[in-house]
Amino acid sequence: MKDPKISIITIVYNNVRDIEYTIQSVVGQTYPFIEYIIIDGASTDGTLDVIERYKEHITMLISEKDKGIYDAMNKGLAVATGDYVLFLNSGDELFDKDTIQYVVDKGKGADIIYGETKLVDEQRRIIGDRRHKAPKTFNWKSFRYGMNICHQAIYIRRSIAEPYDLRYQLSADIDWVIRAAKKAQTTQNVHAYIVRYLVGGMSQKRHRLSLKERYQIFNKYYGFLPNFFNHIIIAFRLIKHRISHGKTRE
Repeated sequence: MKDPKISIITIVYNNVRDIEYTIQSVVGQTYPFIEYIIIDGASTDGTLDVIERYKEHITMLISEKDKGIYDAMNKGLAVATGDYVLFLNSGDELFDKDTIQYVVDKGKGADIIYGETKLVDEQRRIIGDRRHKAPKTFNWKSFRYGMNICHQAIYIRRSIAEPYDLRYQLSADIDWVIRAAKKAQTTQNVHAYIVRYLVGGMSQKRHRLSLKERYQIFNKYYGFLPNFFNHIIIAFRLIKHRISHGKTRE
């Protein structure tokens, strides 16, 4: 596919501190075929004032109450018209100004295109890589030992992207990617850093529920017994990582 349109969807609610970093990383891209959609949960802290300053670069803004982050994401998905969709939440940034161009050039028109992630703190300082590295190749079974691709580092062809399952409050993105991967005929690792991910999201703040939902999702796709033994391997790898690197974020 030559010059595919990329729909970038940003979800935000009362995040005046971080939203401008995300917007600037999108509007500063060298790739011209971008549809930028912002779904705001009726912010009251000045977030909308920041968004207003960039209105000429924003394809669509929806600002209204929602039923949670995945309901907001579904709103964005419903209005997207691009060939690919990327969810870049408030506080996260595309890695540099040429990121989208690089993803398109190296993605080879695959149904799912993905890459690596750098973690940043609230001062925008890079603090390292995710514990899980992106796999060299990817299919729907690749998450069985953990979510090894950051949600913000995966571009999915819109034609295979179904709505998020609202039964999950914190881990519906895992279920969403697995469902898309089961439909995908091709996937492509671009072997580069393509996103700066702000640590400290809702899934980390409510870690126990997040882990419970992940376990339920993995049970659904991989089976109870395989998932049980896979989690033994996950636990072993986590212990080994913490012995070598200390307690770090995913």
